[in-house]
Amino acid sequence: MEDLSRYYTLLRDPARRKIIEILGVQEKIGFKELKELLGLGVGTVYYHLDMLSDFIAQDKQRKYKLNDRGQMLYRILKDGSVPAALEMSEAFSHRIAKWLFLSPVFAKTSKPLNLLPVSVAILFIGAVGTAYAELDSALFFYFPYSVYNFTSMMALYFFNWIGFFLFVELSTFLLYHRIGNDLQLFTCLGLAAFPMAIFPYIYLFMSNAYSQYVLLILQIWSVLLVSAACCFGKGLRLDKAIVISLTAIYLNIAVLFILGRFA
Repeated sequence: MEDLSRYYTLLRDPARRKIIEILGVQEKIGFKELKELLGLGVGTVYYHLDMLSDFIAQDKQRKYKLNDRGQMLYRILKDGSVPAALEMSEAFSHRIAKWLFLSPVFAKTSKPLNLLPVSVAILFIGAVGTAYAELDSALFFYFPYSVYNFTSMMALYFFNWIGFFLFVELSTFLLYHRIGNDLQLFTCLGLAAFPMAIFPYIYLFMSNAYSQYVLLILQIWSVLLVSAACCFGKGLRLDKAIVISLTAIYLNIAVLFILGRFA
């Protein structure tokens, strides 16, 4: 028998529970109707459907339905047979992961205009900090002693993240054929820029040796947040989203090596 702990982990999320309940009751449903019943954004619905991909199927009319494993998941949900010991053992790690990936914040981007000003503010704070600290920004990296003026350094920072947004758009289309939902993705990526946006301010008050360790920690956190941004902005499962973020940082490193910035 399959490890039921995976079932319980999936059912822990209320949106996924609701999807299973809807499909269990209605048997078949189209994406538009499902989205309206859930009251979630396009990317968020795709994300949850992707998470449940082993338990659902689509018919010739592309309507969603539960497969045999999904029916078992629905029965578990109806029976309420989640062992208390399992819930206790997973609760702490689940809460840590939730806030490490800022999932509650990204979930609110289903209405992207609500958080778009916050995303733009984060990018602006990062741009000002970069210019004030006189750092050359290169997406996930910073280099001291910039030769650019204040305005140019700010523009370079914005250019990096806009270019990154376009890279994610292209990558998700080429790899996973996901299109649309651009505003939510942009909002999510702006939120994901938070760790890199605060680094210039940390750099101003720390020695160069210690600041490099801090930068490494913030880079790792940024990769996780970018992965979460792809999950919510493009509806990708985490294992697919992290391919995008890791590819981005590897390309970032490769370009900087070619330009001789690590010499």
